[in-house]
Amino acid sequence: MNKYGFRIRTRSGMVVENLTVQARDRAEAEHKLKQVYHHCEVLECQELAPHLKGDGLDLESMISLINKQEEGGKS
Repeated sequence: MNKYGFRIRTRSGMVVENLTVQARDRAEAEHKLKQVYHHCEVLECQELAPHLKGDGLDLESMISLINKQEEGGKS
């Protein structure tokens, strides 16, 4: 499943940004979007890069980092 980011104009004319929809492809994402926002106009659509696990810090890497700092501070 991919994530798609949308910027739309609702039928009342209001612009809504940063809508995220998860779907197999763009057509399915637009279909899901239009089920919520009837008669909307898609102004922009972009496929969002998948968030890979392992990016950032998890609990184990935080504990390891703290331990390294504590060991470095001891004289």
